[in-house]
Amino acid sequence: MFTGIVRELGTVVSCEGGSGGRTLAVRAAGTAARTQVGDSVAINGVCLTAALVGGDLLSFHAVDETLGRSTIGDLRTGARVNVEPALRAGEPFGGHYVQGHVDAVGSVQSVEAEGEGLRVFVEAPEAVLRYCVEKGSITVDGVSLTVAELADDAFGVALVPHTIEATTLSALRPGQRVNLEADVLAKYVERLLALPDTARSRTAEPPSASD
Repeated sequence: MFTGIVRELGTVVSCEGGSGGRTLAVRAAGTAARTQVGDSVAINGVCLTAALVGGDLLSFHAVDETLGRSTIGDLRTGARVNVEPALRAGEPFGGHYVQGHVDAVGSVQSVEAEGEGLRVFVEAPEAVLRYCVEKGSITVDGVSLTVAELADDAFGVALVPHTIEATTLSALRPGQRVNLEADVLAKYVERLLALPDTARSRTAEPPSASD
């Protein structure tokens, strides 16, 4: 589980592989220091498992399923990435519930200066937009953001100076592909409302004393 609060900007050191997947090595000293092999780390919003940890480097293996559903396959040596280790018990929860499971890849429509920040519109499929509401949460490349406005085929977010400074979103350009994850709580609500009344009431009932 993650929060969408980027803890470190990492740098891709190598990205190798082919049809069987790709091995990604990322330099992120702070995250590497607290990570063990087998731990989950979000790279640009994609939950990956640390396969090797050494010094300030982390290595991950991304299978074809991950490459096909995210922008991980677009990364090249030297690219900057948003890094967030999995949330630990007792740590501050500053963003929203993020699983690191990308729902879709969106495309940046526009980036415009807005005061000291930026207003960014991202084109997204209906599979993501259906869960978007104004002032609700959305994850873009692993960054927890608030939906500022909605259009028929896109959503807008306002980036504050800290987000611009602490994440890769400062480099967004029109046409750029980004990983999107909708708020998982909205998905659960939709699922519950889709159930027949009888099934929904059973789900809400507490277990009996004999259970």
